[in-house]
Amino acid sequence: MARKINYDEWSKEELIKELRRIKEMKYGLVWHRDLPEEKIDILINPDARTPSEMFPNEMSGKPFPILKETKSKEVNGDKGKPVNLLIEGDNYHSLAVLNFTHQETIDLIYIDPPYNTGNDDFIYNDKIKSGYVKRDDPFRHSKWLAFMEKRLKLAKNLLKKDGVMFMSIDDNEFAQLKLLADEIFDEKNFIIDVIWNSRKSVSSDAIVSLNHNHTLLYAKDIDVLREVIKKNGKFKLPAQEQKFSNPDNDPRGRWVADPFEAAGVRKNLSYAIKNPNTGEIYYPVKGRHWAVLEEEYFKLLKDNKIVFGKNGKGKPSRKRFLSDAMEKGMTPKSIWDDVGTTTNGTQELEDILGEKKFNNPKPVSLIQKMLELTTDKNSIVLDFMAGSGTTGHAVLEANKEDGGNRQFILCTNNENNICTDVCYPRLKKVIKGYKNTKGENVAGLGGNLKYYVCDFVEAESTDRNKRKLVSESTEMLCIRENAFELVQDENNFKIFKNSDKYLGIVFYEEAISDFKKAIKKIKGHFNTYVFSLGDDPHEKQFADVKDKVALCAIPEVILKVYREIFK
Repeated sequence: MARKINYDEWSKEELIKELRRIKEMKYGLVWHRDLPEEKIDILINPDARTPSEMFPNEMSGKPFPILKETKSKEVNGDKGKPVNLLIEGDNYHSLAVLNFTHQETIDLIYIDPPYNTGNDDFIYNDKIKSGYVKRDDPFRHSKWLAFMEKRLKLAKNLLKKDGVMFMSIDDNEFAQLKLLADEIFDEKNFIIDVIWNSRKSVSSDAIVSLNHNHTLLYAKDIDVLREVIKKNGKFKLPAQEQKFSNPDNDPRGRWVADPFEAAGVRKNLSYAIKNPNTGEIYYPVKGRHWAVLEEEYFKLLKDNKIVFGKNGKGKPSRKRFLSDAMEKGMTPKSIWDDVGTTTNGTQELEDILGEKKFNNPKPVSLIQKMLELTTDKNSIVLDFMAGSGTTGHAVLEANKEDGGNRQFILCTNNENNICTDVCYPRLKKVIKGYKNTKGENVAGLGGNLKYYVCDFVEAESTDRNKRKLVSESTEMLCIRENAFELVQDENNFKIFKNSDKYLGIVFYEEAISDFKKAIKKIKGHFNTYVFSLGDDPHEKQFADVKDKVALCAIPEVILKVYREIFK
C-alpha cells in the first residue's frame, strides 16, 4: 500500500504548492474520485505514483533517440519526387526526433490511436512490464491519457501555424480525448467532430448497433487557418455537378436552389417577403432569419437570382450557379458516408498483400478526403500511429491524381511485425506496382521511400557522448535539410545535395579547412553543421566563405530540443 501523506506537518507554502499541483492534474485524479483513499493517494503522492510510461533504453540510461537508415529497404520509384519517410520505433521517440527535424513544418497530422477497449489493443509500458491494459484496470483511462498527452504535445510542435490534426477514436476514449485535446490545442482551436459511417452491417446482439467512428479535427491556430482559408480555398470541396441543372434555361448556366434562411434570430434579417406570383407573404420560420438584408434581397430578385419553389408558388430560395460554385468550392459536412468503410480498407489491404494481416484498416478514400480538404500539392503529411500505412498510400494516390509533390512521414512500432510485414511491404508495392489477388497487374504510383529505425545514444553530458551523438546524426541532418544525394564522403566531413541547396556536416574542428577547400569548388549555398563542444559553430574560421555558408553548431542544436523533451 502506498505511503500516506501527513499534511499536518506541511508549511503553508508547501500546502499551496501541493494544492496547485493537484488542481492541475486534470487527468488521473479527476477520473477516479470514487476510488478508495489509498488508491487516490497513489495519484497525488510524488513518491507513490502510478507507474509512468517507461522504455527499456531509458531504464539503461540511454534516452536520446537517433535514426539509422536501413539501406536495403530504400525504394526508388521516381527520382523527381520527394523522399518519403518510414520510421520504425516507438512513436514517442520518433516524435522527439521529428521535433528536431520538422518543427512547425507539417501541414496535416492524422492518427488512429489504440482505442483502449480493454481487449489487448493498448500496451502501456512501465517498470513492471504490465503489458496490455485490461478493461478492469482502475487506471485504464489514466494510462491511456498519459500515453496520449506526451505524444500530442510533441505533435503540436510539428504543425505549421495553419496546420491541422485529425484524430480517429471510438466511444471508449472519445470523451477523454476531447478534453485532453481541448487542453493541449486550446478549446477555441477545435473545428469539428467528423462522424464517419465506418460500417454498413448491423450488430444484432447490441442494444444499438455501432456503425460510426469519431474523428476529432483541431487547428494549430484557428485564426491563422481562417485567414489562409480566405486566400487559398482550404476546406473546400469541388462542386458536385450532378446537383446542378437549368430547368428555366437561365443564360448564366446550371444552378441549384439554396435555402434562403440561416440559423439564429436577427431583427434586421426578419423582414416580410412577398411571392410576386401568388401574393403570399413569408417570414423566416421560428429561430431563423433570412440570409441577406432586405436591400440585398431586392437586388437578387431584380437580377433573377431568387426562385419561389419549382412552380413559382413556394417560399423564396436563392440561385447558386455552377460556375460560382466551381470557383468557391463546397463547404464540407461533418457526416462522412461517402468515403468507404473498414470493410473496404480490409479488401484494399488484402488485395495488395495477398492475405489478411491487419484488422480494420482505414480505407484510402477516408484519408484522401482529409488530404483534399487540407493540403496542397507540396504539403507534408505525418501519421505517427501509421499501422498498415493507409496514410502513405493515400498521399501517393493524391500525388498521382494531380501531379503533386506531397511528402509523407509515417511512424510505427513493430509490434506483431506491423512495420516490417504490413506497412513497409504495402508502401513498396504501391510505389513499384504489384499483382493483386485476381492475378491482375496493378501499376505503381511512383514515389520514393527511405526506411529508418530508432536507436539511442547516452544522454550524460560528456565530451565523449557529444562526439557520439554527432557521429550518429547524419541521417537526422539529411532529413532536416531534405538533402539525401551524397556529393562528397570523407572521414571527417560529408556533403549532400537536394534540388536547390547543399548540406555540409563537419564532424571534427580539424576538418574545417578541408571542408572549405571542397565547397569552394562547388557553386551553391551550404547549410553547414559543425561539431562544437558548445554553441559556437567556429564562425571566425569560416570568415573567408561566409557568403557560401549558414552555420550551426552540433550537437547543441539537437540537444536544445532533447533537453526540453526529456527534462
